[in-house]
Amino acid sequence: MADTAPGRRVQRVRHATKRRELTVLRVDDLSPHLRSITFGGDTLADFTSDSFDDHVKFLLDLGDGQPVGRDYTPRRFDRAARELVIEFALHGDGPASRWAAQAAPGQRATVGGPRGSFIVPLDYEWHLLVGDTSALPAIARRLQELPAGSRALAIVEAPLEDRRDLATQAELTLAWVANAAEGLAALRALALPPGEGYAWCAGEARTVAEARRILVEDKGQDRHAIRAAAYWKRGVVAHHESLE
Repeated sequence: MADTAPGRRVQRVRHATKRRELTVLRVDDLSPHLRSITFGGDTLADFTSDSFDDHVKFLLDLGDGQPVGRDYTPRRFDRAARELVIEFALHGDGPASRWAAQAAPGQRATVGGPRGSFIVPLDYEWHLLVGDTSALPAIARRLQELPAGSRALAIVEAPLEDRRDLATQAELTLAWVANAAEGLAALRALALPPGEGYAWCAGEARTVAEARRILVEDKGQDRHAIRAAAYWKRGVVAHHESLE
C-alpha cells in the first residue's frame, strides 16, 4: 500500500510485518567501531527494503522470555543470493552491540520488518545528507544509490578511525566533523545549491531537531522536502522517532 501526501514527491509504502530467522554468513570489520554482518536464509525470499532509511528490528532473547528489539538500517540486500547486510556500531553499551562484537558465521538471529518505506525520488537536483555514526549506513546506502549526474552534499559526524571512502556515482561534497557542534556549524555555513533539493538528517534527537530548524527557519528549505529522524536520544534506551 502506498501513500503520497499532497505537495510532496516522497512516497510512503507499507509492508507486511514478518519475523525472519537468519544465519550469520560473514563478519567484516569496516573500522574499529563499525562491523558489517551478512545474514542469509530462505526467509529472505520475500524481504523488501525500498528506501535507504528503512529499518529492521533486530531481536535478541536475553533469557527472560521478552525479546529486546533494536532498529538497524538494511545496508544491502541481494534477493538472488538471499543475503541481508547490516552494519553495527560496536559502542559496547547495548545488547545488540555486544552481540555484534562476538558474532561469528553460523550463529542465528531474528529480524523483523521493515514495516514500511519512505521513498525519496532520485531525481532531485541535489541531495543533502546529515548524520552521525548511527546514520552512516543509511548515508552510505543512499550515496551508492544516487545515479551519475546527480549532486550530493553530506555532513557526517564520526571519529577519525571510523571515517572511510563512501562509494557514489554522484558529484559529492563531503565534510567529516568530530562532534555535533561542528556538524551544526557546518550546516549553518552551508549554502544550499539552487534548484529543487531534498534534505535528510538522522542521528541524536536534539541535534537532528536543531538541524531541521536550521534548514527550515534559517535557510528556507521546504519542510515537505526534509526527512528528519532521531535514531537515538541521549539518556534514553532504544529511541527512534520521526521529527518531520
